[in-house]
Amino acid sequence: MTRRIMISGGAGFVGSHLTRACLLAGWTVAIPCLPSQEADLLKNIQPGLEVFPVTGDTGEIFKIFEQFRPELVFHLASIFISSHKPEEIVPLITSNITFGAQILEAMIHFHVPYLVNTGTAWQHYKNASYNPVNLYAATKQAFEDVLAYYVEAHSLQAITLKLNDTYGPADPRPKLFTLLGQAARGKTHLEMSPGEQFLDLVYIDDVVEAFLIAAFRLFSNVQVGHSRYVVSSGQPVQLRTLVEIYQKVTGQKLDIVWGGRPYREREVMLPWTDGDRLPGWEPQTTLEDGIKKMWETSLE
Repeated sequence: MTRRIMISGGAGFVGSHLTRACLLAGWTVAIPCLPSQEADLLKNIQPGLEVFPVTGDTGEIFKIFEQFRPELVFHLASIFISSHKPEEIVPLITSNITFGAQILEAMIHFHVPYLVNTGTAWQHYKNASYNPVNLYAATKQAFEDVLAYYVEAHSLQAITLKLNDTYGPADPRPKLFTLLGQAARGKTHLEMSPGEQFLDLVYIDDVVEAFLIAAFRLFSNVQVGHSRYVVSSGQPVQLRTLVEIYQKVTGQKLDIVWGGRPYREREVMLPWTDGDRLPGWEPQTTLEDGIKKMWETSLE
């Protein structure tokens, strides 16, 4: 069945992979996109894709909904800042709370009943029911609180997927595997923390599958209100062990300076373990296979 889907954040790493999956399913996809982004990660998948430039005005969002008429919204758009500066407070709130509220208001106005929202396991520092690691995580929780109003007052149906670490080929984000890859190819040394923290890593194809399963749950009306699920590998790995696996799979010896930098403030040493798993979803890609796919892609 052909669907009309809106994906906020569709030009980002996770969002662009989700967009590709939706287009492969024969769905029509709309992406509200800042003019500066120009959907760089989506250049090769234009058929079936509509990109709408936005500048932050609520009226723009309403016009997009009026023109495109989506049936469901995947909301992934956000700014991630691990340790914010004072001048970054407004961008964080604008991107992670205000923009989402504008989308919710348009959904209600144009009778769009389904939302798949994106949260973060970092809302649960030290496995707490709520303890944000940083301001970014606090804004994700704040948006969930805004979402609660629209669910309760307007019968919106929503699923929030709380992501752990995501990874995959051609990831432009300056995250761990990007740094490891640069060190491996450039034969440079890499200063890292002491490496005792555990990471919960989920390969991008499995992350996308979780979003699609969440959408089908909403389309099938198997739930009402707002449900929250964690997207987790279920197999956290210590950073030092992860680097050993990376070296074994790629055949590259890395020059790691363990303890070359301190742990971050409020470093997550153990991933959140209390979240409910999305019904019908299990990760299919092992860490070894995921690393192998990334490395082979980087050599092409």
